[in-house]
Amino acid sequence: MFDVIVVGGGPVGLFLACELRLAGARPLVLERRPEPDPADKAHGLAGQVVRLFDHRGLVERCGGRGAPQPAPGFFFGGLPLPLHTLGEDNPMYLLPVPQRALEGVLAARAAELGVEVRRGTDVRSFVQHDDRVEVSTVDGTEAARYLVGCDGAASLVRKSAGIGFPGVTEDDVVERWALVGASDAVRFGPMGRVEIDGLGEIPAHFHRTDRGVFTILAHDPARPLVNTVEWTPDPGGPPLTLAEMEHSVERVLGVRVPLTPPPEGAPTLLRRTAGRNTRLAERYRDRRVFLAGDAAHVGNGPTLNLGLQDAANLAWKLGATVRGHAPDGLLDTYESERRPCGERVSMATQADRTALLAPGPAVTALRQLFGELLTDRENVRRLAALMAGADIRYDMGEDPGPLAGAFAPSLDLTVEGAARRLPELLREAQPVLVDLTGTDALADTVAPLAGRVRHARAGADGRTDALLVRPDGYVAWSGTDPDGLTAALVRWFTPAR
Repeated sequence: MFDVIVVGGGPVGLFLACELRLAGARPLVLERRPEPDPADKAHGLAGQVVRLFDHRGLVERCGGRGAPQPAPGFFFGGLPLPLHTLGEDNPMYLLPVPQRALEGVLAARAAELGVEVRRGTDVRSFVQHDDRVEVSTVDGTEAARYLVGCDGAASLVRKSAGIGFPGVTEDDVVERWALVGASDAVRFGPMGRVEIDGLGEIPAHFHRTDRGVFTILAHDPARPLVNTVEWTPDPGGPPLTLAEMEHSVERVLGVRVPLTPPPEGAPTLLRRTAGRNTRLAERYRDRRVFLAGDAAHVGNGPTLNLGLQDAANLAWKLGATVRGHAPDGLLDTYESERRPCGERVSMATQADRTALLAPGPAVTALRQLFGELLTDRENVRRLAALMAGADIRYDMGEDPGPLAGAFAPSLDLTVEGAARRLPELLREAQPVLVDLTGTDALADTVAPLAGRVRHARAGADGRTDALLVRPDGYVAWSGTDPDGLTAALVRWFTPAR
């Protein structure tokens, strides 16, 4: 019997399986697609999830170079955020990696860790028992102590568990995407600007007009991605063509922009979607069944970033439970910590992608007001934290220290005489006490959990405290008092006697 069955082998399911393996659990991934999804979906990771990937050594595997650096700028509602004004307070990190490439990285990592992934396996149903979940597939039955649905917005796991999926549907929004070839009529310039014949220079990201929104992204200049959003009834009809995409661009911009196929000779992406859903599962757990990723939340925004962080939060708690190391109620903290994050992202997505981008004079007036508010550095900081997922602090109990509940800072450390960054201590997803006190005062406190909580004596300029960091990267306690450390260890890592 497996410890955990993960239904869904996309990025969230694969990352969850990797994290479970690091936590000492034996997962099985069941994926209905026989091959990885070739569709061009998300084009990168943004915010706190980039720092999480840094903890696991995955940034360079995804094409990043060295330690992540904050982005100098971003957008909210199509309005530019001058993040460079925030200095060290800038929480927005970017990792431009196409989703299909990300899935390949995570599949390779899962294979390295010995995760069993069964493709072409369609899950039909499951039955919960007191001590296990039995999952029926087209090939037979498998059992595990727990089941996690990472099977997307139409999640069979969520529906079968009877978990509601309330939210908001916008029926009058049509979006189109096309990966096209380079064009002499479109020239990319510095600072995220693009010049289009007959129109002039506009921002490449989120150019709003009275008729819709136009975006053109040149992660690969030979294959720019064109996107339009129109507030109009669903046209229906056959699949999207380049000709239809040209007409949509012309309606939004008011000028004709010739679109040509990419170098491959045929577009690798032509997609039209009608309507937008912003939905959040009523709960993230039903006894031995959990939800993560799009099975728990959908929206026209950074749901992949959100889902990967769901996986990191859930995996170490499931791992501790199956190994008998979990305090009472540890699994309940998955929903109490992650569902509020889903609520925040749902709120931010509707404000960012709809309320501030829709056509109409009232929205234009709102954008003018927002633009004025964004001249205030504190407003920029708050929006950046919201979009990065850095504005939520988990409840770590009574008086856990000034850093508790937040994501661990990327401190430069000296460990055993060698220069290390704090993220490097989290490679194996093990809890770690980063002890900067320079004394032995905390050694006896953490010693009984040797093998489960790593004690890393280190030095850092200007710091003489200690940080207890959970496997998901969040600080469970900070300070110097052994009694405070004891309380945190009991709360998170000590099973009830």
